[in-house]
Amino acid sequence: MRPLSSPTRDVPFAGERGAIAPSPPTTFQRLRYRLKISLREPTTVIGIVTALLFAYLIVVPIVSMLTDAVHVQFGDERRIGRPFGELTLYYLNRAFLAPISTALFWTPLLNTLSVAFGAILLSFLVGAPLAWLVSRTDMFGRKWFATALIVPYMLPAWTFALAWTTLFKNRTVGGQPGWIEALGFTPPDWLAYGRVPITVVLALHYTPFIILLFGTALRRFDSQLEDSARILGARQYQVAWRIILPLMRPALLSAMVLIFAKCLGEFGVPYVLGLPVKFEVLSTSLFRSISSRQSGVAAVLAGAIMLIGIITLLIDARLVKEARRFVTVGSKGTMNRLTRLGRMRILATLFAATVFMLSVGLPLLTLFLSTVMEVPGRFALDNFTLNYWIGRDLDSVALRTGILLSPDLWSAAWNTLWIVGLASITSGLLGLLVGYVTVRTPFRPLATFLRQVTFLPYLVPGIAFATAYLSLFAVQRGPVPALYGTSAILMLALMADQMPYASRAGVSAMMQLGKDPEEAAQVAGAGWFRRMLSIVIPIQKGSLVTGILLPFISGIKGLSLFVVLAVPSTDVLTTFSMRLVDYHYTQAANAVVLIVAGIAYAGTLAAQKLTRTNIAEGLGG
Repeated sequence: MRPLSSPTRDVPFAGERGAIAPSPPTTFQRLRYRLKISLREPTTVIGIVTALLFAYLIVVPIVSMLTDAVHVQFGDERRIGRPFGELTLYYLNRAFLAPISTALFWTPLLNTLSVAFGAILLSFLVGAPLAWLVSRTDMFGRKWFATALIVPYMLPAWTFALAWTTLFKNRTVGGQPGWIEALGFTPPDWLAYGRVPITVVLALHYTPFIILLFGTALRRFDSQLEDSARILGARQYQVAWRIILPLMRPALLSAMVLIFAKCLGEFGVPYVLGLPVKFEVLSTSLFRSISSRQSGVAAVLAGAIMLIGIITLLIDARLVKEARRFVTVGSKGTMNRLTRLGRMRILATLFAATVFMLSVGLPLLTLFLSTVMEVPGRFALDNFTLNYWIGRDLDSVALRTGILLSPDLWSAAWNTLWIVGLASITSGLLGLLVGYVTVRTPFRPLATFLRQVTFLPYLVPGIAFATAYLSLFAVQRGPVPALYGTSAILMLALMADQMPYASRAGVSAMMQLGKDPEEAAQVAGAGWFRRMLSIVIPIQKGSLVTGILLPFISGIKGLSLFVVLAVPSTDVLTTFSMRLVDYHYTQAANAVVLIVAGIAYAGTLAAQKLTRTNIAEGLGG
């Protein structure tokens, strides 16, 4: 009788001779299986929709701009000798190799580098001592100065540029004279305009970067290391040079790289102080190309600015990674002992007070006094007036009434509030959604893509990002109409530009929220939308407010993005003030800048109060 065969015996064992082991799944098969499982969760589906949205709002405009650099643009067919849309190297050659490339790119590049490195040097010379005084000494008013010295960064950079030109303006340009010229002294051009004032103004504006980053590192520094060096006979300068500076080097280099990246995309300061003497930097050269409808050359310049910005911030990321290798041994024994200044205490306090007056007090006072003076620089009582604020029938080409009675101001203010406000609310909600998907989705490639794509605008200077949006939305593409000249393009550009801040706030919030509350609600039958409204958003309302408020503050004082995309009918406060500068209506322009500065400062204080943080404790702390 033949024995019954076991059903499992018909399948050869892997160890038997001649048996064929099942091949392991390929990477694509594993990815497809994980995606199939993940699609059962609504989080992944929502994440895919969000990823497609940001790919269109962030990646597609940048790609569109870069393709404009190598395709014949409308209106250039006869000049290039090729039909519209055909591939060409004409714009690359014109920007980098042609005789005009010196004026278009190379001279602006050298000017940008010289201004940036000059601003870095000045901000380091001023900010490093202030960071040490605020963080490690018993200087009078130390806690007050810790916040007061950060105020310049809360204000728009071109606030200081307008204050400078109010003081040092000379006969090189028309309009009313500056204060110093009104007093009988004519400032030379090199002091009134160009490289020197741009460098000084940017240094004053970005000195808080040094104070914040260097000061934070100093507060974490163990003072016992200094004590040990002194016991071994080291002098003060040796302690500073051989112990403190090597350990602080990553923080200082990171601050310098960030200042360089900020200077690269800065537009308002070079526009106000460089235009009268034709001192071009990359941002103003790009703006001039856009204004003269050289879209191909503008795309090349924007791509170059973007590439330099990406390289700069990748270097910063490398420096931050290197900084983690610096470990101070001490643990519970670490000390942050304040250095007693003794007789130098008063001098240190006077130094900090002088810097505050030059970077905050004098610019704001100058701007305010200029708006209430009939004749610049004349401090007689009968020269003061409120006409530029509330007057009527003024002898001015730009405005016939005081700034507060001008419908143009209130139109720009309304545009600012609703465009920036709606874009900020949308950014905050999308940022929380990105954080939710990034943390909750089981499909990790989707989470990685969302993190990277929402961070991409941070690597692109604002004026280059605006050029990308102009490239994509200037004409109708498929079902999407031409948006240039509408409020929609401003909202979309601002929303995408602010996503790095909103998404990081959302990711940080969701990483601190466990799954238990949602799982309990899901067991009770609550759907995904109900769980978001009833659980996630109420619990994370503080982070949501942060994700809304930070883009709002940045959008209120932003200029580089709006100056390219706004038209007179969609003016916001920043572009409205720039148009008044073009009319040489100094009083009205300064008044608008004061309004913007007040809103930005109040918004920053509100953000600190709502989030219970203190900007003086560290950048992004």
